[in-house]
Amino acid sequence: MAELIKIEEIEERVVLVGVSEQEGDDAEDSIAELAELVHTAGAEVVGTILQKRELIHPGTYVGSGKVAEIAELVAATGATGIVCDDELSPAQLKNLENMLDTKVMDRTLIILDIFAARATTSEGKIQVELAQLKYRLSRLTGLGRSMSRLGGGIGTRGPGEKKLEMDRRLINDRIALLRRELKEIVRHRDITRAKREKNEVPVVAIVGYTNAGKSTLLNHLTDAGVLEEDKLFATLDPTTRLLELEGHQQVLLTDTVGFIRKLPHHLIDAFRSTLEEAKYADYILHVVDASNPQRDKQMHIVYETLEQLGVTSDKKIITLFNKQDCRTDDEPLMDFRADSVLNISAAKDEGLADVKRVLSELLRENKIYVERVIPYDKAGVIQLVRKSGELLSEEYVPEGIFIKAYVPMDVYGKL
Repeated sequence: MAELIKIEEIEERVVLVGVSEQEGDDAEDSIAELAELVHTAGAEVVGTILQKRELIHPGTYVGSGKVAEIAELVAATGATGIVCDDELSPAQLKNLENMLDTKVMDRTLIILDIFAARATTSEGKIQVELAQLKYRLSRLTGLGRSMSRLGGGIGTRGPGEKKLEMDRRLINDRIALLRRELKEIVRHRDITRAKREKNEVPVVAIVGYTNAGKSTLLNHLTDAGVLEEDKLFATLDPTTRLLELEGHQQVLLTDTVGFIRKLPHHLIDAFRSTLEEAKYADYILHVVDASNPQRDKQMHIVYETLEQLGVTSDKKIITLFNKQDCRTDDEPLMDFRADSVLNISAAKDEGLADVKRVLSELLRENKIYVERVIPYDKAGVIQLVRKSGELLSEEYVPEGIFIKAYVPMDVYGKL
């Protein structure tokens, strides 16, 4: 009997490489986060090198002297590759590969790999592939200026860089096809959004740094059944669920993909339709990991990304300092850009009643409190109150139906 051949997936062992350009920057925090990303992608970190220099080297990222040190560390640890903490240019990538004779990756490639593994819906897969192709297209290199078909003289006649041009054309054709498919998905999303507006159900977008607990919050508020995992980008595809509040009020909660420092622009462009759920939402729930020492920097990154997406500052923001049960410090938690701040622990169901209460109060802000007796022959207007307002109570009296409610201005006129 033939012996079975076992094919085992080899775990990659990588050395992390970063550059600190000035004292007091977040290079150490960034490279610690890169280690988490690498772990999430399924590789093992066997060494770290942080180079301090005024500017990132345009040719080798860290400078030739430090490249020799990296080569020694790769040999000593038996690493299968290195991961740089910034997005490398094609020249940096090529030079490092030639000088180190090992696999060279950057932060963007790691994030794209994680996204590719996490995407489950057709929209998510299209967005990831589009981002990957854009990344790959910018790194297509041929034989350089000496073999360019554009020049003249000996050696430039004939097909030249035909293979490279073919690869570039195929990638561009695929990008064009994916963009058309994504455009169709965006059109359907716009139709869905228009239906929500017609039904007058407010939309609340859940945003925050990756692994802050957004999916856990959605699950414990609405029983959404979204994957909860203590990893970066555990969930990628957006999920929308209906949340019942007091007084028969309803809101739609939409979970969005987590933000991260140095979020690749390829991803922002490809996932713009998903990320823009926050742009069209009526309110924003900003979830912050209160147990993370870097929470202030993470909050700053979230607000920066929201501004980049065109989310205006006139939206009401509720900041939820999550994971209170995991905190090890007692520093005061503040967010001066938020309209309300709450301390919660979504996993323990602590503070979620306050979240619902604050959402109910926000919904009442643009409504008028009324006490009215509705004649029985006009009872149909109560259904309008239920749909667009908040019906607190109704009592049947001889003159009609006595109601207490919060109603929008247009319904108030009909009452």
